[in-house]
Amino acid sequence: MKPLHTALLAFVLLLLCQSAAALDMDFHAVAPSVYAYIGETGMRTVDNEGMNANSGFIVTDAGVVVVDSGSTWKVAEKIHAAIRRVTDKPVKIVVNTGGQDHRWLGNGYFKAQGAQILAASAGISDMKARGNQQLQGLAAALKEQITGTAVVLPSSTFEQSEVLQLGGREIHLLHFKGGHTPGDGVVWLPNEGILFSGDLVFVDRLLGVLPFSNASDWLDSFAEMERLRPRIIVPGHGAVCDLPKAQRDTRDYLQRLTEHMTRAVENMVDLQQAMNTLDQSPWSRLANFDLLKGGNASRVYLEIESR
Repeated sequence: MKPLHTALLAFVLLLLCQSAAALDMDFHAVAPSVYAYIGETGMRTVDNEGMNANSGFIVTDAGVVVVDSGSTWKVAEKIHAAIRRVTDKPVKIVVNTGGQDHRWLGNGYFKAQGAQILAASAGISDMKARGNQQLQGLAAALKEQITGTAVVLPSSTFEQSEVLQLGGREIHLLHFKGGHTPGDGVVWLPNEGILFSGDLVFVDRLLGVLPFSNASDWLDSFAEMERLRPRIIVPGHGAVCDLPKAQRDTRDYLQRLTEHMTRAVENMVDLQQAMNTLDQSPWSRLANFDLLKGGNASRVYLEIESR
């Protein structure tokens, strides 16, 4: 079976075939005029409409900035409905913090509302390469829930940073080196000390090192993010947290993987033995641990071996 088809099949199998229930997009305030939606920590399902990730929005006097547009047109529509319960100001800007489906496949809806869509330029090739595959995988499981969803790329990009001045609010868009996906970036509110980290931070659930991830870049990006000293982090997955929790659940785990596998490769230990001697138990409390631990270990070994 071709690698692309294998990946697509695996993706579809992770989606549970169950009766659809209404996804409740319940945003809560993490600070005045700053809101977050906390998605499920499990995998994509029919019930969560593929939206097993966090998103958010920032209300300014001149309009709303959305952080991640959701997994489908319908999910984006629900994000907009949640915004309208808070304010009647229009959505002016949507920021995609990475190349995973639930970060950007809702772009078409917000484009139709007239919003400008922004992302790091490093993520565009990833979106182009995987967008149709992501859409096919979701369509196979979500069926009519995917209606209206299309691959709609950001209308504008930035390289490493861009500062938005909107309605008296200063919003920084930053891209370091990527990590979970090549285009992973963050939305930083320096005056409030609030960071929307995208997939640079996973808490409460084990992060995934996937075929398009790079653990070394991820650690470098995390180090750059740490220098901001955020007071509040809205992670890509898991509950709103502080920096120490992000360090424990994301940075420390990535360090364990890379340090162990670097020693293994340097000592010419084979992959299976390297995996057998890797102690991941400090993170066994995290959701999806058994599902992801093996793939994480093997991909980091292969990444280091290929240097």
